[in-house]
Amino acid sequence: MHITQHTDFALRVLIYLGACPERRVTVREVSERFEISRSHLMKIVNQLVGDGFVEGTRGKGGGLRLKRPPEEIVVGDVVRRMEPGFDLVECFRADSGCLLASGCRLKGAFKHALDAFLASLDGVTLADLVVQRPRLRGVLQIVPAERTA
Repeated sequence: MHITQHTDFALRVLIYLGACPERRVTVREVSERFEISRSHLMKIVNQLVGDGFVEGTRGKGGGLRLKRPPEEIVVGDVVRRMEPGFDLVECFRADSGCLLASGCRLKGAFKHALDAFLASLDGVTLADLVVQRPRLRGVLQIVPAERTA
């Protein structure tokens, strides 16, 4: 199984936001930290917002934050939403032209493996990925939110 860069970046955004629950995070901040093009990251963020994982606010004081608690964001759900498809082999597609399709059992083996892969990811939440928040914040060099008096 290969996860696209789109999904990889989406998971990075969610982890970053999970490491900063106390404040809004800008697209620029995430873009610079991961060295991802802002325009490319905007497409990913827009999809995360549309799929209900992230809340985005425009304007001064705006930014991104998780829309749901990390415990409710299941990695398998994110992967299913972000990936364009799961056609591991040609015979997964309706328009398959494989000569072996009618008598081949390989499709079933791949389907079983894909189901196991996704089931494994269904057992992981964003909370599991950010459980060591202080260490994660250090690795990501996240600046703490400014304290207001």
